Amino acid sequence: MRLSYLIILLFLLMPRALAEGLPELGEASQTTLSPLQERQLGESIMREIRADPSYLNDPPLNEYLTNLGYRLVSSGDDSKTSLEVFAIRDNEINAFALPGGFIGVYTGLILLTQSESELTSVLAHESGHVTQHHIARILATQKQTLATSLAGIAVAILAARYNPQISQAALIGTQAAAVQNQLNFTRQHELEADRIGLQRLDKAGFDVRAMPAFFEHLQKAKRFAEGNAPNYLRTHPLTFERIADMQNRVQNMHYRQVTDSQEFQFLRARLRAQEESPKDAIAYFENSLQEKKYTNEAAQHFGLAIALIRARNLERAEQEFTQVRKIAQPSPLIEILAGQLKSAGGKTAEAAAIYSAALKSYPQYRPLVYASCEAFLQNRQPQDALKLISDKLQFYPQDYNLYLLQAKSYAVLDKKLLQHKSQAEAYYLLGNLRGAVEQLQIAQKSGDGDFYQLSAVEARLKELRALEAEARK
Repeated sequence: MRLSYLIILLFLLMPRALAEGLPELGEASQTTLSPLQERQLGESIMREIRADPSYLNDPPLNEYLTNLGYRLVSSGDDSKTSLEVFAIRDNEINAFALPGGFIGVYTGLILLTQSESELTSVLAHESGHVTQHHIARILATQKQTLATSLAGIAVAILAARYNPQISQAALIGTQAAAVQNQLNFTRQHELEADRIGLQRLDKAGFDVRAMPAFFEHLQKAKRFAEGNAPNYLRTHPLTFERIADMQNRVQNMHYRQVTDSQEFQFLRARLRAQEESPKDAIAYFENSLQEKKYTNEAAQHFGLAIALIRARNLERAEQEFTQVRKIAQPSPLIEILAGQLKSAGGKTAEAAAIYSAALKSYPQYRPLVYASCEAFLQNRQPQDALKLISDKLQFYPQDYNLYLLQAKSYAVLDKKLLQHKSQAEAYYLLGNLRGAVEQLQIAQKSGDGDFYQLSAVEARLKELRALEAEARK
């Protein structure tokens, strides 16, 4: 988290949070936050995170992370817990939990983990904070109403999860500076999250020894950093008690050897290929293939192909992709790469055909749906994109990405009312109620809709204005 971002966030959250009333904690006698209040607070923070360039809007990666999270919670008594796991573009080693089931993972941490079980162990720990409502329990100890401290609390939650030193600089001179000290997870919270995380890791079929192994990697990173410890250790203090507790517990748990999924290997390679410079990424994958320093050869060819596309060396990228096809198991990620290769060469019609064929094998893989819609739009086929979007919205009515693509499709057709109506639904699902209302107001004035479309816009505008009024109370 950058200092400039936190300072901007401080000014953004204060008027907005107080105006929208998300959420109202009530009197000091109140002892807890309701699930709805937690979700509202989390959404208010996520609205700012999604608007920041550090938010990595990478559908395949975020879907994979969220699926891992659901696999963990569904293995226990929290199968109804709503989780959204997302990536933050930053080389720092960190992860954090927010109220309402949101979990953020830094790209630096993803690349540091040596196995899928290690990565999942971090999510398991963070999911423990979520399902045990640790942040809500911390907030409930505050002897003040939200009316005077919501903005400071929201910023402190974000800052504490990212960098305590920055958070202190951002919050100095406000009541939130005192709140910051209360928001750091206590030793009891950390132990509880560890224990619940280990249980979930075991029930979900992962290697429980990955959790202490990951912390060993962090300890090594701390030593090499000459006192500049990874942020994860600052926001999740790793005591000898915690390490000993984890080691003792895993010794009494069943040992299982777990092989990484191909998806994990491919997505880590894809992340490295996209986040490093093309030159450095190409050198990395070429070296690992030459020296056979890999656990999955197909993933190295996969990453190299992506890096070569970025370097505009499409001929070599095609060669590496051919190797992927030969040795890898079928995967929607491979089909997405096949389409990207065609699009990079200007063959948008072929890309669209590849995605359409792949959707027959992977109809519920939404990143493939998004890629297919983008290819249709590049090939000036907005009607085909709209048909696909309409079909998928029946199954995923809360998917804001589908509404964003729908808005782009209507824009190509110059249907302004429908474009802004779709944009409004996307904003609403993203928690930006004010932006949704503004989009519907623009739709009202577009002048190109029929009577029924305009009536639908006016009815939806009335609903959202009522929600806006309710939020101000």
